[in-house]
Amino acid sequence: MNKIIIAFWGSSAFSVHCLEKLKTLGTLPGLIITTPDMPTGRGLILTPTPVKIWAEANNIECLSPGKFDNDFITKFTSYNLDLSLVASYGKIIPKNILDLPKSKTLNIHPSLLPKYRGPSPLQEQILNDEKNIGVSIILLDEKEDHGPIITQKEISLPSWPVKFETLEKITAEEGIKLFNEALPNCLSGNTKPIEQNHTQATFTKKVEKTDGLIDIVTGDPYKNYLKICAYSVRPQTYFFVEKANKKVRIIIKDAEYKDGSLIIKKVIPEGKKEMNYTDFLRGLK
Repeated sequence: MNKIIIAFWGSSAFSVHCLEKLKTLGTLPGLIITTPDMPTGRGLILTPTPVKIWAEANNIECLSPGKFDNDFITKFTSYNLDLSLVASYGKIIPKNILDLPKSKTLNIHPSLLPKYRGPSPLQEQILNDEKNIGVSIILLDEKEDHGPIITQKEISLPSWPVKFETLEKITAEEGIKLFNEALPNCLSGNTKPIEQNHTQATFTKKVEKTDGLIDIVTGDPYKNYLKICAYSVRPQTYFFVEKANKKVRIIIKDAEYKDGSLIIKKVIPEGKKEMNYTDFLRGLK
């Protein structure tokens, strides 16, 4: 049997978790596509995506196209691909590219579609206290998270709520296991994709820095805790205090919800290092 050649499209930490799981299952892609290097940090240093770093460490060719021009299509087609797999790539891929591999292009999405389409499904599920967590494998089309469903799976979590990074890793790994199970039928054309019920679709939004602001005085403790879990990686949650007639931003690094109360454990005051919240409070007196 000829070796199966898969192209993997991804850019984020979710994508890297997927690649690591593919590696353990022995289904490494022959080609990786990620988004271009971006300026980051105060110095605006040009920085590759986590996926590009992973690809280089694992000696897999990685393309970072700024546009899907003829040069990219020629290079992409030269791989004679059996399938493309997209997992948190971050950009809409044109239909002519999606249709190039023999078995077209699949997508791993960390929700039970059609619920939670869009850029922040994991954060929204945590914020909404969603207990019905799962992953979907869809046949990708040119609309966002819109294509027909190949297969879905509900996931049982050991505890709830969980932090974003925990849910990200679990859904990525479960998504890859589900993809691996569906792969033989996808390659042989024995799948029967089911159209999503688009009337039941819900949509998530891009997370902004301002979304992390919480009211620790009058806000609901449990909702505040859900927000801390949802935004534990980005943008992180924060509140402001008045000190010396100045508003100081305080980032919450660790907290727990217990007996109906939000217990803040560690914070980073603006311009300072991480500290225990009790020490921070003493410093305010």
